[in-house]
Amino acid sequence: MYDLAAMGAWLEFAVRWLHVITAIAWIGSSFYFIALDLGLHRDRNLATGADGEEWQVHGGGFYHIQKYLVAPAHMPDGLIWHKWQSYWTWMSGFFLLVLVYYLGAEFYLIDPAVMELATWQAVGISLASLAFGWIVYNTLCKVFVDANQTGLMLALFVVLVAMAYFYTSVFSGRAAMLHLGAFTATIMSGNVFFIIIPNQKIVVADLIAGRKPDPKYGKIAKQRSTHNNYLTLPVIFLMLSNHYPLAFATENTWIIASLVFLMGVTIRHYFNSMHARTGNPTWTWAATVLIFIAIMWLSTAPMFRSDAPEEAQGAALRFAQAEGFEQVHDIVMGRCSMCHAAEPFWEGLLWAPKGVRLDTEAHIAGAARAIYLQAGISHAMPPANLSYMEAEERAAIVAWYKAATGG
Repeated sequence: MYDLAAMGAWLEFAVRWLHVITAIAWIGSSFYFIALDLGLHRDRNLATGADGEEWQVHGGGFYHIQKYLVAPAHMPDGLIWHKWQSYWTWMSGFFLLVLVYYLGAEFYLIDPAVMELATWQAVGISLASLAFGWIVYNTLCKVFVDANQTGLMLALFVVLVAMAYFYTSVFSGRAAMLHLGAFTATIMSGNVFFIIIPNQKIVVADLIAGRKPDPKYGKIAKQRSTHNNYLTLPVIFLMLSNHYPLAFATENTWIIASLVFLMGVTIRHYFNSMHARTGNPTWTWAATVLIFIAIMWLSTAPMFRSDAPEEAQGAALRFAQAEGFEQVHDIVMGRCSMCHAAEPFWEGLLWAPKGVRLDTEAHIAGAARAIYLQAGISHAMPPANLSYMEAEERAAIVAWYKAATGG
């Protein structure tokens, strides 16, 4: 039993590592080529007939790069395709979704306080939503391919906001944020798999056959690549959010998720403008900071409409001696220690999650800030409220923390 559990944990670790590695490779190449395309000098009459060129220096060498608007006159040798970074990022991410959220649906996917779902129902909703996202997005792109692209981006934003609200209405907060990231990442990988690469293959086939490629295929691929560029940063935020309960476990989770997409636009607009040499829009950083401040406020507003407490900076002794500690100790022992113990009582757990133990007074006092954040002002813990922590108990945790910190 122990060996199987340990193997399962290491399998999850290996898949997560693979996911991070391939995501870095995909994001890096995507950002590089967008920056390259925007920075090309197109005011030069190139003998090769290329649309633009740029000289770069890196790693002790110089690179002379040229871009052909549709395709070169002849098929080049040794053509490199950039696709497997995207494919493996999605496949490893989906495998991780299965390992963590589908197989661990009771802990991470389903929250009875949000919606009573059987595991098969929750998994079915998850799978259907990912497919739905690609169908809706692809349809919008085909309708707006020759229209104002700003209008298309606004339509996509409306879809993302609607999905944020939907996910928070059916799943736990943690799963909702993660699924919105997976929803967006599926769109991005779908762009590569269903549109960008097939279009490039059509152009290559035309070159091999001696035909002049149709420029529409490059135009469509460029549209999808630009969308991926603006969606990347929000996806990273959403994937990291499961480590931060203030992002995923409050009443305003869907609004927070929606604002994250706006931050992605403002940040990318700055860098894209710089790469294209069209200006230095520093206002985007001010806009990003204001949006992030709004997110911070939304994360605490439901619990603190006044007198927001300061973070605890004192020693654990202060929390152990603070008013209300005995009550909080009993709450944590009754609601949390069955998992967070040297030998967990919860079936299937062989060690305390993330090594956090809450089975002694010293451990509870030492983890005061984490308890306050994850079980006091957010509902991140217990996961899916499996041990039925009451609102009064959460309020007691908040009161204790405030008493200890002078909040």
